[in-house]
Amino acid sequence: MELLKEKCEPREKCLTPLSREESDALLKDVPEWKITDGRLQREFKFKDFQGAMDFVNRVARLAREQDHHPDIHVFYNRVVLSFYTHKANALTKNDFIMAAKIKEIAQS
Repeated sequence: MELLKEKCEPREKCLTPLSREESDALLKDVPEWKITDGRLQREFKFKDFQGAMDFVNRVARLAREQDHHPDIHVFYNRVVLSFYTHKANALTKNDFIMAAKIKEIAQS
């Protein structure tokens, strides 16, 4: 699946929760991510605090563009991102689209 090429659906339309089977299938496209406590999550490590904050700022710009926002936790040179579509009270395809796009940001 080409998650990277997709755009997040507007909040009003992204309310369809994914089944466990659908989530597991999409997880294959973003293998660095894990589903933990019903949330799509990944930890990123950087050389220092500035590298972590530069990454957070790039993620914030993407989240604004896609109108889909992660929970962000910064621990000096580590950043933990977590996705969960609150309006759907579950994971949705938007969460996986963002994970794919963030993978590209992390590699740059």
